[in-house]
Amino acid sequence: MKIHIFLILAVFLTGGCADISSHQNKRHMAQTVQVDVLKFQFIPAEITVRKGDAVIWINQEKRQYHSVWFQQQGTPEPDYFFPGESFSQKFDTVGIFPYRCGPHPEMRGIITVK
Repeated sequence: MKIHIFLILAVFLTGGCADISSHQNKRHMAQTVQVDVLKFQFIPAEITVRKGDAVIWINQEKRQYHSVWFQQQGTPEPDYFFPGESFSQKFDTVGIFPYRCGPHPEMRGIITVK
């Protein structure tokens, strides 16, 4: 009996439980990725995030308002955000999500969710 307990304890202490901890480490911790809005551009214009992540767009302009509009998804244009303000969105679905600025349609970006 003492030998069995010793073997179990030895396996546990020497990493026999590594499979459990490595599986937990593989679980993705949601992150927030920043996109700057500056000089009528989304910087970076294309990003890849993981399912469950969020993206925050921060308006770094001095005087200009913008929006982040996923028009192809059929959503209404959100409110504009002004210098120093931000807009954020969480992505829970895998796919490719193009977006644009409502008042400045030449401003475009793409979010790829894996």
